[in-house]
Amino acid sequence: HLPRMRTPSAMIVGLVLCPCGLLLTLTGTLAPSWRQVSLIPDQPVDLILEQGIWDICRERQSSHDRLCGQSDELGYFEQLPVRVAQGLMPTSLVVTLLGLLVATLGVRCWQKEPWYLLAGIAGLVLLLSGLLSLVPASWYTYELWGLPAPDRSTLVVGYSLVLSYLGSCLEISGGLALALSFHHCCKE
Repeated sequence: HLPRMRTPSAMIVGLVLCPCGLLLTLTGTLAPSWRQVSLIPDQPVDLILEQGIWDICRERQSSHDRLCGQSDELGYFEQLPVRVAQGLMPTSLVVTLLGLLVATLGVRCWQKEPWYLLAGIAGLVLLLSGLLSLVPASWYTYELWGLPAPDRSTLVVGYSLVLSYLGSCLEISGGLALALSFHHCCKE
């Protein structure tokens, strides 16, 4: 008779949500669309500037011609919310990878019992990684209309910022789920 290997459902939830959050945060970090600038005066009406934390792209919607690596004439990349995002988003990704490594060791699906203390610590690390990406996304959103843009243009939240938010929330939720493992340590 083989022993039953049982992984608590909270750990499974954490191990599903956190990698999904990592992928969303990675996409949000690398893709150049934290903000879209459109209806720029003296420019074609279908021109959109997509500003990320690393790059600025121009796209003509009628022809889907996209050109990245645009020059930063207005000092967009020098703004504090953008610089903070350039530092905290990659840091969050590294901390998430570290947390997932510790979570994998703590959950130990191949053993009879998981290491609850290690899984709980991984949950706190993943919670921290979610906060590290939520802070720059929130600050950028707060300052979205204060960042430099051509006069009389229209500003819209870009998909990368939304993905960063979603990824942060998934990492925080997954981290909290894994942190519930501390409950088992206290019972013992």
